[in-house]
Amino acid sequence: MSLNTSAFANIIFDLGGVILNIDYNLSVQAFEKLGLNQFDSHFSQAKQKELFDLYEKGHISSTEFRNQLKKQLNENVTDKDIDNAWNSLLLDLPKERLLLLEEIQKTHRTFLLSNTNEIHILEFNNYLAKTFDIPNLSGYFEKAYLSYEIGMRKPDAEIFEFVINQNKLNPLETLFIDDSIQHIESADALGIQTHWLKSGTTILDLFQIHDLS
Repeated sequence: MSLNTSAFANIIFDLGGVILNIDYNLSVQAFEKLGLNQFDSHFSQAKQKELFDLYEKGHISSTEFRNQLKKQLNENVTDKDIDNAWNSLLLDLPKERLLLLEEIQKTHRTFLLSNTNEIHILEFNNYLAKTFDIPNLSGYFEKAYLSYEIGMRKPDAEIFEFVINQNKLNPLETLFIDDSIQHIESADALGIQTHWLKSGTTILDLFQIHDLS
């Protein structure tokens, strides 16, 4: 299914699950091996506990985040063990998606809006440097909004209002693409146009751009 993007002047992309492939279950399994049982009740695509909210809003440091997790993990678990478990959900970014973003930039104002954190971004940027020889994704967007840098996270209305107002976007001319339904519903309520990217589809399916060689 392709979208009629001519109706939009602006496109806001989520990162994980939209541009970057991720798998929450891998972090669930990794943390359970470290002694935190039922990790999916603490952190999942649909919901998460306050510790993760605070970290993704940048209200606590990476050190504080690790130390809080250590209280619930086996003895002798190291910071590196925690980082590895936390980063295990991060998978790959197919080159074709970067080429697609380059093409979309030619006809639309594009933005990145991601719930993320310092540990994930350091790992992701390291992957980008090794794989594509780029330091980050900033060159693919007019502006990148990362939750831990701006102190807000989806699905709170304030983060959508912040992006819309800062860039003087018309919600009716703005498409938001995300893989989490709670984020889609929040953007919908503000009049932003949305597309819920469901499992089994990718952004390559949404745009009629065929030559990405």
